[in-house]
Amino acid sequence: MADLLWYQYALIGLIFAWSGFVRTSLGFGGAVLALPFLLLVHNDPLVFLPIIAIHLLIFSSWIAWQGNRQIKADTTTATQSNIDWRYLKKALKIMIVPKLIGVVGLLTLPPMIMTNIIFAIVLVYAVGYVLNKPFKSQHRYVDVVLLGLGGYVSGTSLIGAPLIVAVFAAHVAKEQLRDTMFVLWFILVVIKMVSFIVAGVDLQLVHQLWLLPCAFAGHLLGERAHRYLQKADTVLFFRVLGVVLILVSVMGLAFSALA
Repeated sequence: MADLLWYQYALIGLIFAWSGFVRTSLGFGGAVLALPFLLLVHNDPLVFLPIIAIHLLIFSSWIAWQGNRQIKADTTTATQSNIDWRYLKKALKIMIVPKLIGVVGLLTLPPMIMTNIIFAIVLVYAVGYVLNKPFKSQHRYVDVVLLGLGGYVSGTSLIGAPLIVAVFAAHVAKEQLRDTMFVLWFILVVIKMVSFIVAGVDLQLVHQLWLLPCAFAGHLLGERAHRYLQKADTVLFFRVLGVVLILVSVMGLAFSALA
């Protein structure tokens, strides 16, 4: 990324600010809603994925710690934790094996087919949220399949978040959803970072430094948006979540068709 023009660096900085805003306000989408724009500037995902991953590690741990401190300081809240550890542990038991399969590449599916399956499923969830008629599986094995698929995709890339969030949103309280997702992302991204290091991928450490303030600026705006969404009624929260998931899915399907 050392041979880019000045305006390309400026665009990359703005996109990382956007990534920080989306990630902090909703708890997901920092990669999938930023990567398509980044690839329009410089078409090499392995340049940007390590940067996004390290930023996620930094901000996810920070936000989870802040949320825990706020819960302890607020004596009026009935919530004992900002993280739903029970459902997180349950989901990880389902996701860990598909995650490792995706990381080591033991099972390889055509990327276009995988992308279309993921975003089609996410669209079903998202439309239900927007219409205030959320899709809920009548059998827990449906959630197991969806979480397993999300774990696999998060192992091969970083675009599994919308599918995982669609399931988590049906089982985790909205006050705990963002911070619970951040703990999950931290665990999944650590595994992915190990694969980057083993494969000898350049972690872009120099560019990490100047892009971190850009992401931090987006993070500050995202905190304001998140506080607003938390105070809003549950219907509005899920409608916003649904709109973002639809946007993610449409963009994913569009880029898949153009590939």
